[in-house]
Amino acid sequence: MTDSKTKALIAIKKAKTSLEKIEKMIIDDKYCIDIIQQNLAIIWLLKSTNLKLLEWHLDCCVKKSILSWNKDDLQNKFDEIVNIIRTFQNK
Repeated sequence: MTDSKTKALIAIKKAKTSLEKIEKMIIDDKYCIDIIQQNLAIIWLLKSTNLKLLEWHLDCCVKKSILSWNKDDLQNKFDEIVNIIRTFQNK
């Protein structure tokens, strides 16, 4: 398992735990701003995780396409990355 993949997996597990914490905070009727702060922390964590996953994709899948000299596959990978960047910018 690559370093980026390991870090992404750890971050996802942290986000899952944090979501459970937020759920409990809502059920326990905790202060709204405290809940919002926890939610923002998860959003930051997931954005950071997305970057780790993109690093993993570039290091693994895109690198394989480059080394294989498969122009169609490489173009597909390029298009996927552009679409991801567009999606991220529209949020």
